[in-house]
Amino acid sequence: MQYATIEERTVSIAHYIIDSRCTVREAAKKFGISKSTVHKDITERLPKLNRVIYDETRKILNENREERHIRGGIATREKYLKKKSGK
Repeated sequence: MQYATIEERTVSIAHYIIDSRCTVREAAKKFGISKSTVHKDITERLPKLNRVIYDETRKILNENREERHIRGGIATREKYLKKKSGK
């Protein structure tokens, strides 16, 4: 996706995260940019552009960070269950 400005991209990413409640990694994949770029857009650029959207986006990303270890555990469990059933 091409955007006319970085600001447009930043707001689009924020809206996508809010609408889908996705992670930084998922947003980066959707927009074809790096996780670092998504993080920089959200943490540095968005507060200057729109504080209300920033606050909402930040809340979702904080929830995702708190749940990260749970998702990792589920993925590991599925991996070993798949290995076990394949033998």
